[in-house]
Amino acid sequence: MASLYLLDDHAMLRDGLAAVLRAAGHRVVGEAADPTTALAEIQRLAPHILLLDLHLGERSGFELLEELQRRRIAVRTVVLTMSAQPRHVAEALRLGAAGYLLKGAPSAELLRGIEVVLSGRRHLGGEVADLAVQGFTIRDEQALLASLSVRERQMAELVVRGRSSAEIGALLHLSPKTVDSYRSRLMAKLGVADVTALVRFAIRVGLIGVDEC
Repeated sequence: MASLYLLDDHAMLRDGLAAVLRAAGHRVVGEAADPTTALAEIQRLAPHILLLDLHLGERSGFELLEELQRRRIAVRTVVLTMSAQPRHVAEALRLGAAGYLLKGAPSAELLRGIEVVLSGRRHLGGEVADLAVQGFTIRDEQALLASLSVRERQMAELVVRGRSSAEIGALLHLSPKTVDSYRSRLMAKLGVADVTALVRFAIRVGLIGVDEC
């Protein structure tokens, strides 16, 4: 049996969660709709597990994850959210979440996740494991994008928009041969083999939109 704290800005959802958890033999020791209240009560009540939504009106569950990590508060956090964004999964795990479940998951999966987390392991529900991999990949690619110089970034944007070496050279006042050299170094730096792969990279990291290439 575990003691749990619920943080979600929808009272009806908290009521439903509490009923499921109590029926399974767990104790719900507290609940809140905002991170500030939750932080104070978690410190006082010391629950085993926090069930945390990421979207809390104008606030964010990431705020609480950061504060729990900063204060080294010993509560195992399971994110329970509608967000299937890979970057949200990766960020929650980076900030110490022990589990990540989508709200559409059946109650049995939630209860199984709680047991796994209680045992000291990490639980990612359903397709969340794939989302986590995507999220960490995107974060690594964002770091690669940030490593580009201003000129390299200009070059990448022009290449993925289909500009030829001659056109790029005219725009940037470079010879086509210099453009080709820049492009080769750029692609090697990003680890892409051809222009098609560079276009995919640019779309993934938000350098351009799908309708721009």
